[in-house]
Amino acid sequence: MTTSVNRLTVCFRHLLFVALLLVVHAVFAVQAPERVEPPFWWANMAHSELQIMVFGENIGNTRVDIQYPGVSVKEVVAVESPNYLFIYLDISEAKPGRFPIRFTSGEQQVFEYAYELLAREPGSRYREGVNVADAIYLLMPDRFANGNPDLDDQRGMLEQSNRNDPSGRHGGDIPGIINHLDHIAGMGFTSIWINPVLENNQPRYSYHGYAITDFYNVDARFGGNEEYLRLIQMAGEKNIKIIKDLILNHCGHHHWWMDDLPSPDWLNQWDTFTRTSYRMTTIVDPYASRYDYERMMKGWFDTNMPDLNQKNRLLARYLKQNSVWWIEYAGIQGIRMDTQPYADRYFMADWASYILYEFPYFMIIGEAWMGIPAMVRYYQGGNHNHDGYNSNFPSVFDFALYDEIGLAFNEEQEWSTGMMRLYNTLAQDFLYPDPYNLVIFGDNHDTDRFFTRVDENIDKLKMALTFIFTTRGIPQVYSGTELLESAFEHDGHGELRTNFPGGWPGDPVNKFTREGRTDEQNLIYDHISNMLHFRKNTPALQNGWLLQFVPENNIYVYFRYDEQDTIMVILNNNNQAKTLHLERFREGWGGYSSATEVITGEVFEGFDAWTVPANKALVLKLQ
Repeated sequence: MTTSVNRLTVCFRHLLFVALLLVVHAVFAVQAPERVEPPFWWANMAHSELQIMVFGENIGNTRVDIQYPGVSVKEVVAVESPNYLFIYLDISEAKPGRFPIRFTSGEQQVFEYAYELLAREPGSRYREGVNVADAIYLLMPDRFANGNPDLDDQRGMLEQSNRNDPSGRHGGDIPGIINHLDHIAGMGFTSIWINPVLENNQPRYSYHGYAITDFYNVDARFGGNEEYLRLIQMAGEKNIKIIKDLILNHCGHHHWWMDDLPSPDWLNQWDTFTRTSYRMTTIVDPYASRYDYERMMKGWFDTNMPDLNQKNRLLARYLKQNSVWWIEYAGIQGIRMDTQPYADRYFMADWASYILYEFPYFMIIGEAWMGIPAMVRYYQGGNHNHDGYNSNFPSVFDFALYDEIGLAFNEEQEWSTGMMRLYNTLAQDFLYPDPYNLVIFGDNHDTDRFFTRVDENIDKLKMALTFIFTTRGIPQVYSGTELLESAFEHDGHGELRTNFPGGWPGDPVNKFTREGRTDEQNLIYDHISNMLHFRKNTPALQNGWLLQFVPENNIYVYFRYDEQDTIMVILNNNNQAKTLHLERFREGWGGYSSATEVITGEVFEGFDAWTVPANKALVLKLQ
């Protein structure tokens, strides 16, 4: 009897053990994490602490063990969702190689994940970034060129291509950009700012790229990560740098983590949908209400763009490391930061400092869309702002000058109109810590087209482009300017972002060729090419000093000069030729006896009086 009882007890214990094993197996059914981000890292980085985000079913209920020389676990953070773990490692002494991350429960190992530290490319930390010697060409990949139609429709993607829909995907891709690098380089551009290429697996309006659903993968419809690497290599062979468009303020509402947020404070959330007010002045307004500030900073940019909460330390580190990962992995030379003021400003300053500590010569350009110099100035790094804030951003877009460019060339000169707009705006450069590092432009993918802004007047467009290419700052031109594209923003963004003719198989005309362009388009193409090649070979137009004279009779004269060269620029913004008496400008031309117009080769002897044709820009190299 006793033996039978003992046997029953043993059987019961065996069954209980089997049941517990089944429970454990049910809890830890996943054999490997669904996502590990960053997917790999590098040894010998300047920052020695690495955060690894692991996502998998009930991964938060495990313990972590790593045994690898030079790698130690500093902290493991579980969050409200049981499906995440955040592992912080010290890799300061680690060598390149693979090491296992063991996930255990009690005494049992649930699974093992092999993580890899790569060797850094020699010199990657000190790679040259975009700088004042560069000229930037902006393009939207979905609308530029379709180099591989097989990429257009991908399984698992929520939106397929439809060229008949102005707001749909049209099929432009990275192979299309590669195929036409010579078009860009031929005009003299040395950098390309490409609108976002990261995955936007959204059900609609996904073509623009500003609703990211995966921070570590280029959209498959563009060609994926491998094609992106190929683009950067091919561009580098043509001495073209790549600027990555990045968004840290928000993501797409179909981002993979939206179905299972790590924690409720991963996003800035409201009881009901609340859109940002877009009132950026509330950020610096000493009298702003808390309500207005919170609405601006924490409101969502759009219904399909959840607002990320960068005050969450786990998310903040995730975003910083993601940027470093792309710089090291892809070899990009710049980041254009979308909606810079909308993200938490102190996070943004810390993010920029984190990037520049890792890559001291890297370029970061912030989008602070405010037409007031003092507001633009607030967001360029190196400032002593009233509240002590320093963004650490080397550059921002000069939206103040952008506004004035769109008005100056269409007006007669009065006290503060016409050419005085340009003069007065540049006269406020004392506000900026580095005005030469500002990016100057006539349009972009969000604005009225440049040709539209100058009333579709080719002569005025040439003058305005000449100004952008010869004044201080880094010039940027939006794709299609060379084709005299014209559109108003209020007619819809699809009109601003039209396809480049010739970029798609079967296009009736190919504007990438001289034969496919009209005479007027070739006139602008040649003007851009001539000016940018001259700028590329003339350091005085890159970082030389600027000397400007108060415009009179709507004629604006300024000089760019260094120890080798002096360049004189004359903008005659009048519908008739004007006689210009030169004595007033002796401070700029003194010591020289003649001047040669750099495009036409015309020689001007002496500095008495010159006749300047109507609506004409003269760019003269003094001898």
